Amino acid sequence: MDLKALREEVLEANLALVRRGLVIFTFGNASGHDAESGRVVIKPSGVPYEKLTPADLVMTDLEGNLLRGSTLRPSSDLPTHLALYKAFPGVNGVVHTHSRYATSWAQAGVEIPCLGTTHADYFQGPIPVTSPMEADEIRSDYEWNTGQVIIKRFAGLDPLKTTAVLVNGHAPFCWGATVTDAAHTAEILEELAYMAFLTVTIKADVAGLPEVLRDKHFLRKHGPSAYYGQNTPIKS
Repeated sequence: MDLKALREEVLEANLALVRRGLVIFTFGNASGHDAESGRVVIKPSGVPYEKLTPADLVMTDLEGNLLRGSTLRPSSDLPTHLALYKAFPGVNGVVHTHSRYATSWAQAGVEIPCLGTTHADYFQGPIPVTSPMEADEIRSDYEWNTGQVIIKRFAGLDPLKTTAVLVNGHAPFCWGATVTDAAHTAEILEELAYMAFLTVTIKADVAGLPEVLRDKHFLRKHGPSAYYGQNTPIKS
């Protein structure tokens, strides 16, 4: 991918998080990865979104070394993003927010249950939550270890099918084939978190969606037998 285009896409993803109400002030960040070159572009640390330009975005390699004249410090969450890019082949965009409802589930240390077909259209099961981080993980290489607890939680899970996680006591991370996809998932995740909150508020002991209905909704949109939507793009 052209690195200029990647900068522009990462900037747009970061600004989209603001427009969608998923971040306030300087909370959150989005990054993109170019698999061919190994370059990563991410929001700089602590810079207000309204002041961001493509030139402000920080470019690093997968070891976190600054590249191409970057002078601003990258987001403090960069090591988490790098850990995910290294561990999850096919993931080329990562988004971290502190969106209100998804973060509330993370703070409670509770996965977001699959209670309805809206959820199942995007996730074939609950949104997983990590285990709490140990004291030594927090004291040493905290951001890198945040990535490691996510990776550990995904043992046995396909990160290309389950594209979001709640970091226990912290907030959500989402990812995708592109940073645009990851930002879209972050918006979907927040809506699902809100719906789940309302549902369990109405009925605390609500049953989860039956597996057959869950799988029907997920697989009609995802996978080799998907039939939702059009085979070719609609011309405008």
